Amino acid sequence: MEDFISRGFLSSSLLLLSLYVVFRVAHSFWLKPKSQEKRLRKQGIRGTSYSILNGDMKELARSSKEARSRPIALNHQISPRVLPFFYKMVQIYGKVSLSWMGTRPRLLLADPELMRLVFTDTSGHIVKPPQNPLVSLLQLGVATLEGDKWAKRRRLMTPAFHAERLKGMIPAFSACCCDLVQRWKKLAVPQGSCEMDVSREFHILASDVIARAAFGSSYEEGKKIFDLQKDQVILSTEAFIPFTSLV
Repeated sequence: MEDFISRGFLSSSLLLLSLYVVFRVAHSFWLKPKSQEKRLRKQGIRGTSYSILNGDMKELARSSKEARSRPIALNHQISPRVLPFFYKMVQIYGKVSLSWMGTRPRLLLADPELMRLVFTDTSGHIVKPPQNPLVSLLQLGVATLEGDKWAKRRRLMTPAFHAERLKGMIPAFSACCCDLVQRWKKLAVPQGSCEMDVSREFHILASDVIARAAFGSSYEEGKKIFDLQKDQVILSTEAFIPFTSLV
């Protein structure tokens, strides 16, 4: 009799555990996202509908691959090239639209005033998406910090971007651009023309500007540091991408 009762209790426990696991899975991957979508729709926010597990990740990857497969347009409209999914969403759903990163809703903001509000908010109501812990080890700045730490770091950075200080950096910017032009001229002299990787050239220009304006040195003098930073960005990206497909 006791053995029968024990078996019954064990079976009931396993059944309850199975039901709990099923409910948690259903809640995480369907009930909760659909409930969030419903609340956002009631607030007048338009966007894509929730798709189980992947959300808009496949469409985001597809649109980026498609945009990069075509020659870049020679105009100032760079958004369709560098942010094709974001550009398409704004065109279809407006400056505040809803998309999905896995099971998490994501608001896409193209309204400058709302963007400024997000960037300057210190109340803690606006939080950043969860990060892979490895990203925090490799990259710790205003893009990942929260609350008081974020506010303190932003206060430390703000004086460096004051208009008057930026005006004082114009000679350094000019010197970097002149060096770039001279380097291109030397490359083109033998044959009158040459082929170059413009992306790499402008990466060097940006690094040279930062080095001269912030540290008073040239890109070549700090080349090892910039190479290490580039490797750090690659490692952060590799750590971040697998994690976003799981949240």
